[in-house]
Amino acid sequence: MALIAIVVITVSFVLAPLVALVVRAPWSTSWRELTSPGVLDALRLSLICSLAATGLTVAFGTPLAWVLARFEFPGRSVIRTMVTLSMVLPPVVSGVALLLAFGRRGLVGRYLDRWFGVQLPFSVAGVIIAGTFVALPFLVLTAEAAFRTADRRLEEAAFTLGARRWTVFRRITLPAVAPALVSGAALAWARALGEFGATITFAGNFPGRTQTMPLAVYVTLETDPGGAIVLSLVLVAVSFVVLVGLRERWISAWTGPA
Repeated sequence: MALIAIVVITVSFVLAPLVALVVRAPWSTSWRELTSPGVLDALRLSLICSLAATGLTVAFGTPLAWVLARFEFPGRSVIRTMVTLSMVLPPVVSGVALLLAFGRRGLVGRYLDRWFGVQLPFSVAGVIIAGTFVALPFLVLTAEAAFRTADRRLEEAAFTLGARRWTVFRRITLPAVAPALVSGAALAWARALGEFGATITFAGNFPGRTQTMPLAVYVTLETDPGGAIVLSLVLVAVSFVVLVGLRERWISAWTGPA
């Protein structure tokens, strides 16, 4: 009985905030809230930036995951730790770190500004960079596990037949781990879509320019709590669909075959 009570309390603790959102939502005015110009701008920006961030995580994270999974080299564990560090960093700390690295006077940003005239902070590009920074670990960890557990016999057979490494990677390895890559990309997208702390610190909160859905929720909560609840439910629904739809693929990618 004690075990059942603990389970019930834990589940209730997790469900209570979500149920509260549903119960307190102003359903009669929800459509008007969702179709207001400010919300549509924030939704459009969130979709564009989160998809762009996902594209960057796939483009750069997939080769990195393959190297981490297939090659032994000094410092591999350090690189893996640094890549996944943003998963546990407080979001505001991630934003501060991005500012110090890519701000106008930052470690890298000063040269981007001086040589190319590129200024990342407080811009749409800054939103994308912040989303990429926090979402990259989800793609790398999922893809690395898939690369590590994939059956390599077909790859070895292709090598013996004279296939080049790039051909084997493109024609055999990538198709074999494609489901895991899709799962990792979806998780990365959901994480980038919901990012708040790093975005507001590095890109600011300018309506119509850098204000994403999570930032719109924060601002709306001060003036229109009902609207904030509706926007929150949209993000909850997106996250729920992603996790339910990819749960089995995500678990199998992380744990490997039984």
